[in-house]
Amino acid sequence: MKRSYLKQSLLFVFILISSIATAQHELKNKVVDFINLLPIESASVYVQNTTIGTVTNADGKFVLLVPETMSKDTLVISSIGFKSFKVPVEEFDNSFEVFLEEDIATLEEVVLNATPRPKTGDSIVLRALDRLDRNMPNQAYLQKGFLRHKERNKKEFKWLVESAITIYDDSTYVNGDVDNIKINVDEVRKSYDLRDVDSLFAYSTYLKYNANVNLKPKNLRRDTINTSSLVKAIKWNDTRVNGLENLFKGKLNMVRNSKAPKALFGKDVLAKHKFILDTILVDNERKIYKIKIDKAEDFVGLDTEGIYNEGYNAKGWIYIYWDNFAIKKIEYDLVAASAAQKTRSKRLFDTQTNHKLVISYMEYQDKMYPNYIYYETPKLVNVGLKNEKLTEEEQERYNKEERFYYTVQEILFTEVIVDQDKVKQSLTQQWDPDIFAKKPYHKSFWDNYNTLLESEEDEQLIKDLTKRSSLFNKE
Repeated sequence: MKRSYLKQSLLFVFILISSIATAQHELKNKVVDFINLLPIESASVYVQNTTIGTVTNADGKFVLLVPETMSKDTLVISSIGFKSFKVPVEEFDNSFEVFLEEDIATLEEVVLNATPRPKTGDSIVLRALDRLDRNMPNQAYLQKGFLRHKERNKKEFKWLVESAITIYDDSTYVNGDVDNIKINVDEVRKSYDLRDVDSLFAYSTYLKYNANVNLKPKNLRRDTINTSSLVKAIKWNDTRVNGLENLFKGKLNMVRNSKAPKALFGKDVLAKHKFILDTILVDNERKIYKIKIDKAEDFVGLDTEGIYNEGYNAKGWIYIYWDNFAIKKIEYDLVAASAAQKTRSKRLFDTQTNHKLVISYMEYQDKMYPNYIYYETPKLVNVGLKNEKLTEEEQERYNKEERFYYTVQEILFTEVIVDQDKVKQSLTQQWDPDIFAKKPYHKSFWDNYNTLLESEEDEQLIKDLTKRSSLFNKE
């Protein structure tokens, strides 16, 4: 009797301690434009003066886990061009949608400045790039975040990976060093791969770079190649094209890598980009320039090994704070522009937009750190129904739905670590950037980790993928 009572008491104490250790507020709602009642996508939702936050999805919805210790802190919901919504964490109401009102900047006050203020889009961007050493981190740091990597065709998801990651950056961007970035996959929540394995394109490229054998895909026969060899080639190509190291060390990390050789935002930035001042908006009570990115004299290229990734025009938007010229957000598309790239993009991808990037930054201790990254790119595969009984029209329709793939990578950063002892300690661990390797699932970890909320469309596609994966695994 006493022993039973003791066990129950110990169990109660354990549960109590566990609940205290993991006590948190779950905040969830929808952010809406007050005027037109449309959802606001990519609105920032965060705890003031911290890096705990998230962004709204395509439906304007979000979920954010906030530690109980921050219940008295202020929750901020903001979006460029709107007035911010602020409320103590403990007073946030999950049952009422959040409406944001439009906010318009005024330029009536006199701004005292030792140097003349730039007046054109080009000069504003150049000033922002010149001040990167002031506005970006100047010491090594760690960032923890959530990655969602998905690959689909026009009908369905074919591949989904969701991971918790850690990024180490020693912030030597000022001298162009991109090698001192480390990436580790800490945990994996989902990993479903139901892609067709028949890509002779990937296999021929794999042979070229790993066996010094030059064979065109049309000269290869599928029935003479082991499936295991194709899988190996595809995995190699996944890492080469869509690995996280490419995203962080490559040209598309344009702000951090602006001093690297041939950088997109390097010394010749105006040869490849035209920046046009559009208007001045407000972001969380601060004026912010909205500047259009347009084509310039030269084409833009990414110098990707083994891939013709040249002949683009850039288009999009860049948002720069009025007061300190810190870059807040970049929306950046690369569109096929040269004759060769237009033909290649249409034939292989059925699109002219080859790269679509959104990267936003958050301010923490007066420095700007990456907050959210969205990267979308078409992917070369060789799949599709090959049935001689189908008419040409049916074959063409099926191929368009099945053959043309694209990959999306979303990264949400929710923690910045600047304690140099912790940063140095992290370097003693083994770093593994492979997002495609399967790892065990730990429910307790994910119960207390902030993730990106799926859109309603993605949620349905993910459910379908998991069902098909279960059926596949049972066969």
